[in-house]
Amino acid sequence: MVKLNYVLMIFVGISGVFAVLFSAWLAHAGANLIAADQRRLVIAVAMQFIHTLVLLVTLVWYRLQNSISLNNEQLYQSLQRTNTLLSITAVCFALGILCFSGALYLKTFHLLVFFGKLAPFGGMLLAFGWLMLVVTASFRK
Repeated sequence: MVKLNYVLMIFVGISGVFAVLFSAWLAHAGANLIAADQRRLVIAVAMQFIHTLVLLVTLVWYRLQNSISLNNEQLYQSLQRTNTLLSITAVCFALGILCFSGALYLKTFHLLVFFGKLAPFGGMLLAFGWLMLVVTASFRK
C-alpha cells in the first residue's frame, strides 16, 4: 500500500488543482454556458472538492495507523485489516472522482460523450467509499 498511498497522494494534489482551476474557469468563462451545463459543472466541481478532501483524510488516517509500532499480534492483525479497508476506501474515492466528475466534465464539453455513462458508476464508487469508512471505523472500536 505504500506505493499506492504515494500515488493516491499525488492524485489528491492533482485533483485539488483541477478542482480549483475548473471552479475558476466556471466562474469566468463558464458564464457563457447554458444553464444545464453550468449546473452539471457546479456539481462535478463540488463533488470533486469534497471527495478529494475525504480521500486526503483517508490517506492521512492510513499513514497515522502505520506510524504505530505494535508488539501485540492481535493488534497487528487489526491494523492490517484496517489498512486493507482504508486502501479499498481510498481507491473507491479516487476512481469515483475520476468516473463521476470526469464523466460530467467530458459530457459538458462534448468530448467523448459516451463517457457520461460512467457518472452513475462513479457515484456508486463514491457512496461505497463512504460506506467503507463506516465499516473501517466499526473495526476500530
